[in-house]
Amino acid sequence: MSDQPAAAERSCGSCTLCCKLFPVPELDKPAGRWCRHIAQGRGCGIHLTRPPVCRAFWCQWIENPDLGPEWKPEVAKFVLSIYPGSNSLAVTVDPASPASWRREPYLSSLRRFAAAALAQGDQVIVFRGDHGTAVLPEGEVELGRILPGDSIVTLRRGADYAVEVRR
Repeated sequence: MSDQPAAAERSCGSCTLCCKLFPVPELDKPAGRWCRHIAQGRGCGIHLTRPPVCRAFWCQWIENPDLGPEWKPEVAKFVLSIYPGSNSLAVTVDPASPASWRREPYLSSLRRFAAAALAQGDQVIVFRGDHGTAVLPEGEVELGRILPGDSIVTLRRGADYAVEVRR
């Protein structure tokens, strides 16, 4: 939940999915489990004193006014964010709805986002726990387990792209 006002002046409202999906080391909270400080449907119970990792997180539904209400994480069942250290789009999926990103209008939109991202040297990566899938304009590439320190590399092969994990 960002301290920066969004272009669309959106608020999280009842959405708290980021509080489930992402790890918060300062709170010993693992990824994929609800934070003990969450007030379901109301937000963070320690919002004013939340850890820096929570303060630094920017949900793309909040930040990007071009994303309609169907992209709100509690509706979509995944959170869009910018992958740390890059301009790549991370799609972090709720483990309770692992195929949510494959539904429409999401999959066709993610493929369009991937085309734009690849043209700039960036990527669209779907994360289901520690497993990743690269979204390409014409399909997906299963990347398998992504470990801390791994690099996700996009290679151009003629008019096509290949994506791989380098350890």
